[in-house]
Amino acid sequence: MRARGMTYDTGFVLHGRVSREHFDPAVVRRELAVIRDDLHCNAVQVIGGDPARLESAARLAAELGLEVWFSPYPLELDQEQMLTLLRDCAERAERLRRQGATVVFVTGVELSVMSRGFLPGDSPEERVRHLLDRPGRRAEAMRELGSAINAFLHEAAGTVRERFLGRLTYAAIQFEQVDWAPFDLVTLELIRSAEVADQFRAAVRTLARGPKPLAVTGFGTAAYRGAGDRGGRVLDVVEHDPATGAPVRLNGSYERDEAGQAAYLDELLEVFASEGVDSAFVFLFALAGYPHRPDGDPRDDLDRAGLGIVKLLEGRRGETYPDMEWEPKAAFAAVARRYRR
Repeated sequence: MRARGMTYDTGFVLHGRVSREHFDPAVVRRELAVIRDDLHCNAVQVIGGDPARLESAARLAAELGLEVWFSPYPLELDQEQMLTLLRDCAERAERLRRQGATVVFVTGVELSVMSRGFLPGDSPEERVRHLLDRPGRRAEAMRELGSAINAFLHEAAGTVRERFLGRLTYAAIQFEQVDWAPFDLVTLELIRSAEVADQFRAAVRTLARGPKPLAVTGFGTAAYRGAGDRGGRVLDVVEHDPATGAPVRLNGSYERDEAGQAAYLDELLEVFASEGVDSAFVFLFALAGYPHRPDGDPRDDLDRAGLGIVKLLEGRRGETYPDMEWEPKAAFAAVARRYRR
């Protein structure tokens, strides 16, 4: 693969709440250096909902020589709010590009389910259910969704290109049926589940043969037994605060399985590398709000459901990196070995 990437979270913004409470540029730079030096990445996808944080992290990544995928992550925004966010971020990404950084701009992620206006429902889960739980007219509903998504993406791409002169893409779910004409790269959120495992490699091979380079984002899984089989439903085991949406605890007892998470990522990266994928971005380095709690009730150990390849420690530092408040999981070593090759 040309770009061996990691996804780096600067904080999701939902209803005014930022998932990553602390954003210290010194810590961010240190973590990005670990991503470059110890995980052997040459690219990083910087995601989040705060434009200033995105620009700060992207600048630090560029200073370290990493290719930067500048990826604003709209959550529960309407179309005008999304365009406002994209305009702001495009101007910031262009400033960085003009200073010599290699920057790809990502014009949103999974907008059909993560934002408002394309599907009925007040949450991603409700929107997916609306689309899939209608077997009689599912095909018609998907065509309607594709038309709505593409109308918005054409407008969004034009808006971004007025401000950003680098390469452009969008991180799509396959059922969105994106028209890739306005974009330079095809980017898909490809998550393997048990239902599609036997078709996954062939599907990736077919997609990689398209006329534009293929990037894969959004792929990852958690560190509990059977998580990899669940695919995109991996976080269904988490109970959330109804008011804030913050994760509270697991809804049952799930056996910790770091080896399973590591194997899942290793297998997918092998598929992507051997089947012609241009760029891959593991999801993700660390997921704020999902701390590792090894003592007490296993349902309180949110890291078991966290998709990070490091486990976040509460109020203490790790052993492998004594200056950081996290410890690598088995998946960290698996990604490092795969990328080092």
